[in-house]
Amino acid sequence: MQQTKEQIATVEQAVELGLREDEFEEIKEILGRTPNFTETAVYSVMWSEHCSYKNSILWLKKLPKDGPHMLVKAGEENAGIVDIGDGLGCVFKIESHNHPSALEPYQGAATGVGGINRDIFTMGARPIAQMNSLRFGKLTEERTKWLIKGVVKGIGDYGNAFGIPIVGGEVFFDASFHTNPLVNAFSAGIIDTKKIISATSKGPGNPVFIVGSSTGKDGIAGAAFASKDITEESANDLPSVQVGDPFMEKLLLEASMELSETDAIVGMQDMGAAGITCSSCEMSAAGGVGMDIHLDKVPTRQKNMLPYEILLSESQERMLVVVHKGKEDIVKKIFDKWDLHAEEIGVVTEGGRVRYYENGILVSDLPAESLVLGGGAPQYEREYSEPAYYARYKSFDINHVSQPADLKKIAFDLLKEPNIASKRWVYNQYDSMVGTCNMTTNRPSDAGIALIKGSNKALSMSVDCNSRYVHADPEIGTMIAVAEAARNVTCSGGEPSAVTNCLNFGNPYNPESYWQFVGAIKGMSAACLKFNTPVTGGNVSFYNQTVIDNKEEPVYPTPTIGMIGILEDKNKIMTLDFKTKGDLIFVIGNCTDDIASSEYLSSILGIKESPAPYFNLEEEYNTHQSIKHLISNNLINAAHDVSDGGLFTTLVEMSFPKELGFDIETDSEIREDAFLFGEGQGRIVVTVDEDTEEEFIEYLANSNQKFTLLGHVTKGKIQIDGQHYGFIKEAKDIYDNAIHQMIEN
Repeated sequence: MQQTKEQIATVEQAVELGLREDEFEEIKEILGRTPNFTETAVYSVMWSEHCSYKNSILWLKKLPKDGPHMLVKAGEENAGIVDIGDGLGCVFKIESHNHPSALEPYQGAATGVGGINRDIFTMGARPIAQMNSLRFGKLTEERTKWLIKGVVKGIGDYGNAFGIPIVGGEVFFDASFHTNPLVNAFSAGIIDTKKIISATSKGPGNPVFIVGSSTGKDGIAGAAFASKDITEESANDLPSVQVGDPFMEKLLLEASMELSETDAIVGMQDMGAAGITCSSCEMSAAGGVGMDIHLDKVPTRQKNMLPYEILLSESQERMLVVVHKGKEDIVKKIFDKWDLHAEEIGVVTEGGRVRYYENGILVSDLPAESLVLGGGAPQYEREYSEPAYYARYKSFDINHVSQPADLKKIAFDLLKEPNIASKRWVYNQYDSMVGTCNMTTNRPSDAGIALIKGSNKALSMSVDCNSRYVHADPEIGTMIAVAEAARNVTCSGGEPSAVTNCLNFGNPYNPESYWQFVGAIKGMSAACLKFNTPVTGGNVSFYNQTVIDNKEEPVYPTPTIGMIGILEDKNKIMTLDFKTKGDLIFVIGNCTDDIASSEYLSSILGIKESPAPYFNLEEEYNTHQSIKHLISNNLINAAHDVSDGGLFTTLVEMSFPKELGFDIETDSEIREDAFLFGEGQGRIVVTVDEDTEEEFIEYLANSNQKFTLLGHVTKGKIQIDGQHYGFIKEAKDIYDNAIHQMIEN
């Protein structure tokens, strides 16, 4: 290729684009020449952490990928697929949009929702449910209020207009997320397993189309932007934040579904991170072919866009489609019908090279394999070391903590805490009923339940992670994240099937941050193997940092787990609400003298340094098996896991739907504050009516399952150890309105 002196990139330009000097030298060796600026820009996004996982892939390969329901494993396509029977599969995935949301929360969150849904329907699946996992700083801070208002409105506006219900999620607040919030979006869809669309290019001579929206300058180099720390200068990167159009995405969904019913498609991929660059290179490398792409044929929003701007743009609602030669008119007619662009911009070639042209002039000529994850993209094993705080946290001794005298006041104060209080202010902005798939709108359950239309089955799904636990102990904390997701699916009546993950950590070049990442991978592997829930894929988000007291610190490590489960009988959904006055209340699992890393210890007592709460993987697994038996044999009428806030919070949450109450006795061998507010894992509260009590107790006794009779359901009064704590109505008022009052004041 002819190059002028001005076209050749310099090492300074490469570093400015995010490449390291040694990586620039490696690129020169691969090409046998010095790349030009456009080529250097292409490598900068494709070798960014966001696209190449260069600092994480060696550990990601250690995660379990095999399971009884797997149809498409991690790394094989845009998202994983599990077999749900009847010729159907579930396509699901979770991804982050943290850095864009830190700068422009509305569009950052909105386009995160759009991107994750495109990953689903690009494979030929129709999305049926969404969830999200959000992290913000202290809710007393004005910046946090600005961020949460923008993020929630962005998610709601995009998701509601797109027409897919949000069936669940979580929100967590901590000072570590002040600068850098976490916005993780999850989507699940249903697919005919005979109609899976691959993100692979094949067949030299087949035409390549860009479909959907036009290409603009929004989101240029967004992948590189997401692969560096947020700083005071990050506001200058606003062009790296994409702009979404949910109505355009809805049209693109319907056109894609119609296209999937034809025989015209060879392969299709969403244009997410790195836009045309990523989709053309990854599809080519996957098929062992090349592409010739003519950038002047790409529909653009602005005039005179430069080649690298077109290539690196992350404008939303676009996809790359490889079409069987001779079937071009099928594609054009479908997209014309939906009033969308469908422009032929290139052709599949032999030889594995991706060439980009502008007005007939070759501007870039690169081997596709050298650009992609698992190919020539670099893979690093970073150094890691245990941080000093870990030993301090481990030295925590509950005996050095005095138990407060007024536990009644503490119980109600706990309900005001943002991490415990109702997230009603958030989810009321989401449409949970659109599409008529959500089965938990008026039937509260530990997991979101989505109806599989035309089937007797349903999907159970949950997103979970307690960032405080993971910070305290990355390995145990991540095991707990997997276990809680499985616990929620199980309590809803489902059978855990597989997980997707969104791994949110600090700078990978910080050995202590990387130690957290390694510990999380180890913990996830152990728990997923135990629950037989393989990892189908997901997302790694490094460089999540926050400035605290003028010092840059990593956010609390947050390996968010999105889990899918299968309900074989949609009529056996288990809900969490108390049903009838007089029903007996039991807790199944091991009650322990433990307040470590609890909301009570951290927020009420102000003690921030303690280990992860009690957790035993074997006990947890056995408890889940007991719950499955109890549900399938109709021996319980409510189930709710004990998690954030401890047993007291679990009981009031079970009381709220029907405004019933509870009368319980604590365990004299366990500190009362630990019994009520401790977050020791592996416990599930259930209720039993008098008709099934005998069979219920007989089963648990014969299975050597630990269980404790707590008391019974009341008409609305809260009573603990004979002390009147008040009425559930006043608790509900505090719980329901705390976050609204904090945000709006």
